[in-house]
Parts: sequence; C-alpha cells; structure tokens
Amino acid sequence: MMTLFKKPHLLYLLTIIVIGGLLRFYGINWDQAHHLHPDERAIVMFATPIEFPKSFDEFLSPSSPLNPHFFAYGNFPLYLLKAVASFLANFDPLYISYEKINLVGRAISAIADIGTIFVVFILTKKLMNQTAGLIASFFYAISVFPIQAAHFYAVDTLLTFFILLTLYQLLRFYEKPSFPNAILVGVFFGLSLVTKISAIPLIIAILVAITVDFILIFIKQPHKPHIWFPHIPRFLKRLIFDGITIAVATIITFVILQPYAIIDFQEFWRQSMQQRQMTYDAFTFPYTLQYVGKIPYFHELKNVFLWGQGPLLATLSLLGIVYISFSSIRKHLGWWRSNDFDSSEVDRKWNQKLILLVFLFTYFFIVGKFAVGWMRYMLPLYPLFCLFAAIFAVNLINPKLKSFIKNKSILNTLYLILYTSVMLWTLSFMNIYTKPNTRVLASNWINQNLPNGKTLAIEHWDDGLPLFGGEKYNIISLPLYDPDTQEKWGGISQKLETTDYIIVASNRLYVPLQKLTNCNNLPSGRCYAQTADYYERLFNSELGFKKVAEFAIYPTIPLLNIPINDQGADESFTVYDHPKVMIFKREISY
Repeated sequence: MMTLFKKPHLLYLLTIIVIGGLLRFYGINWDQAHHLHPDERAIVMFATPIEFPKSFDEFLSPSSPLNPHFFAYGNFPLYLLKAVASFLANFDPLYISYEKINLVGRAISAIADIGTIFVVFILTKKLMNQTAGLIASFFYAISVFPIQAAHFYAVDTLLTFFILLTLYQLLRFYEKPSFPNAILVGVFFGLSLVTKISAIPLIIAILVAITVDFILIFIKQPHKPHIWFPHIPRFLKRLIFDGITIAVATIITFVILQPYAIIDFQEFWRQSMQQRQMTYDAFTFPYTLQYVGKIPYFHELKNVFLWGQGPLLATLSLLGIVYISFSSIRKHLGWWRSNDFDSSEVDRKWNQKLILLVFLFTYFFIVGKFAVGWMRYMLPLYPLFCLFAAIFAVNLINPKLKSFIKNKSILNTLYLILYTSVMLWTLSFMNIYTKPNTRVLASNWINQNLPNGKTLAIEHWDDGLPLFGGEKYNIISLPLYDPDTQEKWGGISQKLETTDYIIVASNRLYVPLQKLTNCNNLPSGRCYAQTADYYERLFNSELGFKKVAEFAIYPTIPLLNIPINDQGADESFTVYDHPKVMIFKREISY
C-alpha cells in the first residue's frame, strides 16, 4: 500500500481502473435476465452445447461436439465463455445454464475492457509519458460506447483488447526485433483473428513495423546506393525471419483456438462469405436495411462524435489525430531533408506513432467503407482515439494553459472543469442503467393492463412482447419486412381486423422502412412505400389505433435532469438496452 503513495501515478491509475470497472459492471444485468441482445443470445446458444469429444477421431470430425457450427464470429469467445461458465458452475450450477451464462459473458467482456484501460496506459506511456498515459486511460475509461459494449458479450471488447495488445507488442518488437517479441506479436494477432476475422487490417501495421526503418532509408536516399545497399541483405534476412516467425505463431494460435475453421472449412467459408456479402450489400438481411444509403465514413464519424465519445472528447480525439499526423509528416520530412543518413538518429517514438497511425487509417478506411455501419465496428479504434487525444492535451493544451494562467489554483480548477465536462456525457448515458429495461417495463404494463385473451400484433424480426405472460394472449406476427405485395397487405389487413393492440418494440423496423420509398431507385422488392404509409397512419392515429403507452429511457444530464433524445443514433446504440416501446390500442374498426 505504501508503494501507491510513493508512486502517486500508480494510485491515479488504480483509481481510473476502479472508475472504469464500476462503469462497466454497473447495471450488468440490464435486461433483467431476458437475453435481449441478439448477438449475445446467438453466442450463448451455440456455446452452451459445446462439449469435449470422446475420441481423437471424433475431434477431427465436423460433427464433433466441440464444433460450435457458428463462424459469424471467431470460435475462441465461445470456448472462453464455456470454460469460464463451467468453472463458475462449481459455485452456482446456473452459470452453465442459459439462465445465467450470459452474465458470465458480460463479466468477461467488462474485464477485457478493464484490461484495455490498462493497455491504453502502458501504450501511451511508451509513446509519451506517465501523464499522457493516465489521461488516455481516463478518456477510455469514461468513453460511452466502450462502456455500453462492455455490457454485452458480443466479442467486440475482446477483439479490441487483443488488437491493442498486438499493437503494443508491435511497438516493443520495433524497439527490439527479437524472436520472443516476434512470437508474441503472432500470438496476439492470432488471438485477434480467432475472436473476429475483421482484425485482418493489423497485417498492414505488422508489415510497417517490420519494414519502417528500411522504408525510411530508401525513401530518403533512393539514388545513393552506398547509403541503403548495405542494408538490403540485413533487411531481407530480418524481414524473412521475423515475418515467418510472426506468421507461424499466428497460424498455430489460430489453428489451436479455432480448429474447426480447418476441419469444417466448407461451413466456415460459407458463413464467412455470407458475412462478407453483408459488408458490401445492405440489402443482404432485413436488419441491415437500416444502412441503405449510408454515407461511408461520415456515418461512422457522426456516431463517434455525437454518441460514442460525445462532442467534447471526440473533438479532442480528432484534433489529436490531425496533430500527430501532421507532426509525424513534418518530422519525417525534416529527417528526409537533413544531411544525417543514419536511420538510428530518427526519433523512434515518431516511428512508433507512425505504426499506430497506419493501423488507424487503414482500419478506418476499410471498415468505414462497408455497406453496413454498426457502431461496434469502430470499437477497436476508440483506444487510439483516446491515446491521440491525450497526447494532444499534454503537448498543446497543457503548455498553452500554463503559459496563460500562472495561478496554480485557477489552473487546477480549470482542469477539474475540463475533465468534469468530458465526463458529463458518460454520467448522462449511465442513466439508462438506473431503471429496468424498457421492454421489461412494457411487459409489466401489458400484464397489468391488458385483459386476458386479447390479440396482440407484434412485428417480426424484433423481440416479441410481452417478455413474460404471453400465454394469456393471442399473439400474431406482422411480416412488415416482406416485400410490398398485394398478398402481404391482404394478409396483414386480415390480421389487423382481429387485432386489439399493436406493439412496436423498438425502432428496428419503422426507421429503415420509412426511408425506402423511392421505388424508382431501389431494387425490385425492396421498396416499402405501402409499409411507410402504414407506419405514418399508425403514428398519426389514422389506422384505427391510438397510442396508449410509451416506454422510453434516455441519457439524462445529471442534476439538471435534462433528457437527451438519442433516437437519431445508429439503431444498435439504442435497440438493445434502451429501445423506445410503443403500444397502440384499437379505437375503431379497421
């Protein structure tokens, strides 16, 4: 304990980690055990039946009980969940059952993200200093979207943790390109890939880490063989040896932790290509229609700025990225124009920043161009956003403030105001976990207010309500995602004639379908003009149904109690832990 007081930065770091942990664990059972996250639900359903095979031959069979037959994500998160749940079942058997295994996954997710907070610190400290490391870890600890993602077991927090570990190890490898460091790069990269195949852009950062010195020498003096020629044999030997070491370590890690990608290659390839198709065509699945017309890159930046980090922290992050990018260019151009040809004189920290910048821009420009744009796709960049924001704060904001404000008390007060302002969006967002999930609230209301035997119409491709007590009602489904045809609306009209209540459990259908109305510019069967008209009439009480209940929980500015309507955010930001639920009652005959 005395060490903490002798080294105050350790006490600060521990405080930041505790704050980050509290934010991630608070409200971890946000859906009151109803499994309301569909990706988490799928992982749980495929992980629960996993068992060890009885023989080696069975292990090598695609029908092995160890094969989850699910490759939308990597298999490692499923194995990890099953292993941890099996261990905890020694204390409570429910942890291995469907009832509580999702809470195990959420705890894993939260712990992984706490690990990311620590890696952000050591990574930023390596590039800058302890102060920058503490600020960067604080920024990440309070970033809203990482906090929300840590409440779900949907592999993204694990992926972010392993990607950041890979980047950190790459910087260590750049400093000392040794055999052990190369192996660790491969192991961490392999762990990233078995978590989610979207970690592939790390390859670019790895190549940059291996070749950056030689590339800088060659670019600087391309016409002076006496400068760079002696480096070629050494460079090629290092490139080949280190490259092979990293590749072999990656492949071994991948095969050990995801063996059925090889054993059941046909199914692995089929599902991977299905996921790949989704990234190029927003019409692939009903739930991807929300991204039709998505503006690449702007959509991602908007959601980071408004919701993922909040305007203040996102502005610092953007300024940090611009500042480091231009500073790096100036640094290397200055070196390029100098008379010193020895690459060892280059500031290695700037080269390490270059490695991170290459990954950030490569990942952003690849993933940001996808036809679909769930906010979780950008999660691996949030640690780097916070890192560059902290470097910007330490290099520019801090010196400027100190030069203008000499009074230490005023300066500290200003810092306190700044950090409190950054936290304002965090505290506002946490309001959603102080109350029961809106779908739970709606289910309670339905059971308490709707008479038994009533007919409830719900929307397909969404979680049906009520979550419990549904056996008391006649529940029918409205196929609103189906193409607008005479048969579709004839069937829906018949159902509505006997419907007493219409339940809209979220904005999952009505937001995208009301946008797809320009039939001349849409593929056949993908125009929903009639569906949009249905929603307009429903919401305007012109369909014969009147809204009798609405359940919405918004981020709320503390003390002022001012709600922030986030219905304009990416659907995935609201649809799981705080969707707006509306219930409409028949008023007149249809």
